[in-house]
Amino acid sequence: MSRIGRLPIKIPTNVKVICDKLMITVEGKFGTLQKIIPNELGIVQKDNKLFVNVVTQTKTTQKLHGLYRTLINNMIVGVSEQFRIKLQLKGVGYRAALKKDLIILNLGYSHPIEIVVPNGTSVEISQNINIQLIGCDKEKLGLFAAKIRSWRLPEPYKGKGILYEGEIVKMKAGKSGKK
Repeated sequence: MSRIGRLPIKIPTNVKVICDKLMITVEGKFGTLQKIIPNELGIVQKDNKLFVNVVTQTKTTQKLHGLYRTLINNMIVGVSEQFRIKLQLKGVGYRAALKKDLIILNLGYSHPIEIVVPNGTSVEISQNINIQLIGCDKEKLGLFAAKIRSWRLPEPYKGKGILYEGEIVKMKAGKSGKK
């Protein structure tokens, strides 16, 4: 049995959880999320707590046990509190702007980059270099942040690029002159 999978999931008072045989639906203040549950796992709800149980014991079920417990916990946290990812633009002339459901990035290319904001995600831009992504689905939010970041990954010689908040780029010395 998974150590993480055995832990109970606490359900806040403002969150409603509906467990079917193969689907779990979580409704909260910030939205509704659904996830399909494998046949090998079962979900039991007791006194504002959820327990993920293993129905059939195999190697793959042991792996899925902790994974699905974490996924369900992320769903509950997402609809009750929301997740936030902060990105910083570092580089001369790098800036971001927001137009309706588009993020427009100037990253040193000859053209601005336009990225469509997915449904269920909101974006806040401050000082033209700080981007804050807010959403209830942690998986979609992380993929969207990675998509934005992929346009200019941090480079180790000058430290330019799109960085997660608090990320430290280990700088390299670069070329040393001829001796």
